[in-house]
Amino acid sequence: MADNGISRRRLLGTAGATGLALGAAGGAVGYAAAPSDASGPAGPGGSSSALASLGADEVMFHGKHQPGITTPMQSRGHLVAFDLAAGAGRKEAAALLRRWSATAERLMAGRPADGEDTAVARDAGPSSLSVTFGFGASFFSRTGLQKQRPSALDPLPDFSSDHLDKARSNGDLWVQIGANDPLVAFHALRALQQQAAGTAKVRWQMNGFNRSPGATTRPLTTRNLMGQIDGTNNPKPSERTFDQRIFVPDGGQPAWMAGGSYVVVRRIRMLLDDWEKLGLTEQEAVIGRHKSDGSPLTGGTETTEPKLEKTGPDGKVVIPLNAHARITRPDQNGGAAMLRRPFSYHDGFDAKGEPDAGLLFVCWQADPMQGFIPVQRKLDRGDALSEFIRHEASGLFAVPGGAAKGEYVGQRLLEG
Repeated sequence: MADNGISRRRLLGTAGATGLALGAAGGAVGYAAAPSDASGPAGPGGSSSALASLGADEVMFHGKHQPGITTPMQSRGHLVAFDLAAGAGRKEAAALLRRWSATAERLMAGRPADGEDTAVARDAGPSSLSVTFGFGASFFSRTGLQKQRPSALDPLPDFSSDHLDKARSNGDLWVQIGANDPLVAFHALRALQQQAAGTAKVRWQMNGFNRSPGATTRPLTTRNLMGQIDGTNNPKPSERTFDQRIFVPDGGQPAWMAGGSYVVVRRIRMLLDDWEKLGLTEQEAVIGRHKSDGSPLTGGTETTEPKLEKTGPDGKVVIPLNAHARITRPDQNGGAAMLRRPFSYHDGFDAKGEPDAGLLFVCWQADPMQGFIPVQRKLDRGDALSEFIRHEASGLFAVPGGAAKGEYVGQRLLEG
């Protein structure tokens, strides 16, 4: 179940509830993690050994798949896109990915970056740091590799809920950074940005967060900023069809994407002032689940299958026809599924005093045409939640398989 030989970690099974898919099937990432000796929350009455082990938790850089896909969600994340500088092409991109891969390997092992390390994270261990690299559609024309561009990177269709800012969408290169310590995450972000100088410049950057490991007395599903339990129905690595739905198979096309995945990234703003004006019953009708524990309105627990045909005393279905949980169920979408691994974000308040907050939606699939696109099209046709969210930025990236020892990420593409 662990990704790329995650060491010093114990996965705790499914711990995400469907509550809020925000434009995708299932819910947020369907598993949580804690250190093997974590016995309670940090702080007074908590476990000091849990605190110590959080910094020691290490994610392996090398493996069949890149880290940061099935790696358990971290408490801090940075998403950043780069555009290649004028005059930079395939040779320069290869040198950059070689530098970036070497730095990611060092930082994920808790070692300083090569050269002038900023020492921001000097006192910390690896803190579950993971770094993931991907390529946007524009990368292939910039590097003369148009014939290697996957058809799965064709532009996403327009959706009625889109209010996209082009300056904060797409990009030649994409990097995802996650860690359980903010300084460790920032240290990695700064190191990679410095190493890109002269080759690529930042196009956009987004910062996110999740609940910290050990914040609750026992592992619980995370909640999003609407207060909904979020993440039950994610596909799980233990499922027989997991790999075929999430990763490009060996022998697939193009060959350099074997073991890789396609990621859709969306900045989804939650219109919290409007949402919070609803009463509890109204909020639960929009989602189709109880806010308290994530259970379906038809009864049971968080993981109970909703009874979509069940009717109440008034003869109406208990879970409304436009409820988010109904529309996003895989069995209501021809089996379309994806692995969601988002971060929440809060970027202050806008000129009206309304919170600029929501979800940095990140979802993984072997083919967007079989994952994100069909589900989002259905949501576009009548999801009750659409009234309370706004898609403000979007990107689609090809994330190649992991690098073997002695290799860098993307080497099969750039040197093939």
